Amino acid sequence: MNVRFAKMHGAGNDFVIIDGVRQSLSLRAHNIRFLADRQRGIGCDQVLLVEPPDHPDADFRYRIFNADGSEAGQCGNGARCFARFIKEQRLSNKRDLVVQTLNGNMGVQMTQDGRVLANLGTPVFEPAAVPFTADTAALDYEIQTADDRLRVGVLSVGNPHVVLQVPSCKEAPVTQLGPVLEAHERFPERVNVGFMELRSRTEITLRVFERGAGETLACGTGACAAAIHGMRLGLLDNAVTVQLPGGKLSVNWAGEGKPVWLGGPTATVFEGDIRLRQ
Repeated sequence: MNVRFAKMHGAGNDFVIIDGVRQSLSLRAHNIRFLADRQRGIGCDQVLLVEPPDHPDADFRYRIFNADGSEAGQCGNGARCFARFIKEQRLSNKRDLVVQTLNGNMGVQMTQDGRVLANLGTPVFEPAAVPFTADTAALDYEIQTADDRLRVGVLSVGNPHVVLQVPSCKEAPVTQLGPVLEAHERFPERVNVGFMELRSRTEITLRVFERGAGETLACGTGACAAAIHGMRLGLLDNAVTVQLPGGKLSVNWAGEGKPVWLGGPTATVFEGDIRLRQ
């Protein structure tokens, strides 16, 4: 089947976005892996699918697939690119949209200056809901690996995250420790791994090893998770700039029980058609 797509990115976190409203599609895991392959396909961190909603209060359904073909519950930068795609493809003229995800409805907003803001909902700290194996909820936890005993933050921002504070992001063992923690037995659905360096009360540097994708240039929910963890520890203010390898994102969180907002740039790289095998 021939599929029309757009290649987009938010701070270097790149996506293949497919219109499933005006195209009839049946994507399988091998199709996703092919699209995401940077040598044989288009290349991306995630594949995003725009579909008609099942929920009466939503404008569109937002589906997220990792590069390995697995489906994810949330992607913050993807949500912002998703909103720009809808506007550029003239699927809607609304500036504020409600989109349906695996984890419920979320809001996205187009600002006058061209930025896109995503309301990623209320963070989840209860271990069983992350999911994470622990007796009780805590600000941080001790995790044992074969080589280290680590203090980490654990939370869900629509998908599970573990956050480590490091003295230097540049020297952080992302490629070595990232896969170890992603597949750690205490995370039954695997986990995204963030390596956070504090710069000030309003700025952090971050690298993220994403489950199903490896290290990416940026991760929106990872930026939110790291900032929230720092805020809960009293190390950060409620508005934080997150510097990632691909660029800067903004995170705003008013505290317990409140939603977290992610902001930053988005861009369309190119559009095209590709043939997929059934």
